[in-house]
Amino acid sequence: MDISLNIKPLSVNRAWQGKRFKSKDYEVYEKLMLVSLPAEKLPEPPYRVFYEFGLSSKLADWDNPCKPTQDCLQKKYGFNDNEIYEAHVRKRIVKKGQEYIKIRIEHLEND
Repeated sequence: MDISLNIKPLSVNRAWQGKRFKSKDYEVYEKLMLVSLPAEKLPEPPYRVFYEFGLSSKLADWDNPCKPTQDCLQKKYGFNDNEIYEAHVRKRIVKKGQEYIKIRIEHLEND
């Protein structure tokens, strides 16, 4: 199915009123991500990203982990996520305690 809508996309920043605060869970996640991500040099922007999230709940939305993960990536590697022009996301269901994140970041040739 192909759908094309002439609607301006709404950003997450515009979807919520007022300031949002990081939860304790987010602070723990951010610290763990920042020490776990390897010290590597990114390719030149623009970027294509691939995320695979191993989630233990079938009820989890595929896109919920995208923004916190992406924010940690940009904090670790010093880029702006507006330089991501293409993204692929896969949700996998795994047993509780076997959750994981796989990430690939590539240079995207300009069209």
